[in-house]
Amino acid sequence: MAVFGVDYSWGRPGVAALKRAGAKFACRYLSHDTTGKNLTRAEAEELSDAGIWVVVVWQTTKNRPLDGRAAGVADARDAAAQARACGMPDGRPIYFAADWDASPGQQDAIHAYLDGAASVIGRGRVGLYAGYGPMKRAFDARKITYGWQTYAWSGGRWDARAQLQQYLNEQTINGAAVDYDRAVADDYGQWRVDVSPVTDDVPDYVSLGTTTEQRLAPGEWTDVRWETEYSDRHHQHRDEGGPGLLTGSARYSLSVGATVTGVPAGTEIQARVVEVGIDDPSSVDAGPVQEYVSFGDTADLLYGVAADTVREGHRVRFQLIQHGTADAAVTAGSAKVFFWR
Repeated sequence: MAVFGVDYSWGRPGVAALKRAGAKFACRYLSHDTTGKNLTRAEAEELSDAGIWVVVVWQTTKNRPLDGRAAGVADARDAAAQARACGMPDGRPIYFAADWDASPGQQDAIHAYLDGAASVIGRGRVGLYAGYGPMKRAFDARKITYGWQTYAWSGGRWDARAQLQQYLNEQTINGAAVDYDRAVADDYGQWRVDVSPVTDDVPDYVSLGTTTEQRLAPGEWTDVRWETEYSDRHHQHRDEGGPGLLTGSARYSLSVGATVTGVPAGTEIQARVVEVGIDDPSSVDAGPVQEYVSFGDTADLLYGVAADTVREGHRVRFQLIQHGTADAAVTAGSAKVFFWR
């Protein structure tokens, strides 16, 4: 499951445009630049508040790693200080850029540079941005724990150990130049201000409700619609009054309570979540089904999923079916969804 993100330098697309574009993370620079290239604390907070993860890369000159171990020591010290000032939690990695078509003969210098960085921040926090050749050689030599591979100089080959892939350059979002990236691992070095997905793993949540009566025909799976948003700061619900609970990709858990009326005692009722394609709503993947039996004209149901994953480009909905002989109705409901990106 790939997660879409971007990287950019001097241009700033803005969080609203990034969210409209579907970006889940932004890779940003640390360096000695003083003209606006670098990530700032204010920008990190803005991205974090919008629910967009941050990844950091250190780059001064394109071939800085050729300066060897001493350069790696100095750069790691400066990079760690800058990242800490921007709110990066302890233990999160920093990528170091080798932004050229490095030859095998240059790899020893790159390895020495990475050794220098590791002596400052620890090998487990050292990442490399590079093409296929230097990326593969660095992983093979166990000089890095994280890899951000660019398609440039890669000849269509991808190292499966790299957590990030830069797959398209020279794009534009809201007038700002960006490159397109994808995360292909759960942990790709992302963080939010003072929040680590590894140690904190703080979920976001959606809380919705309905008090509008909704027809529940016999023998038909029916989407429950939600017109009240108690909490939905990342706009996962999307359509006010609609059935969407969560927009992927995300890991999630949920609980849904619903009141069904007009069901004689002994009527079987079933509930499930489904994953529906955003571009193709007819594409439906059903989740776990839970069964209930009415003990009177009214049934109060509680449905839960402890852990599941919704894919990119899909949404989660909650459905009910009743197996009586006449129409029933959903008269009230509430849903709470906790999710992790």
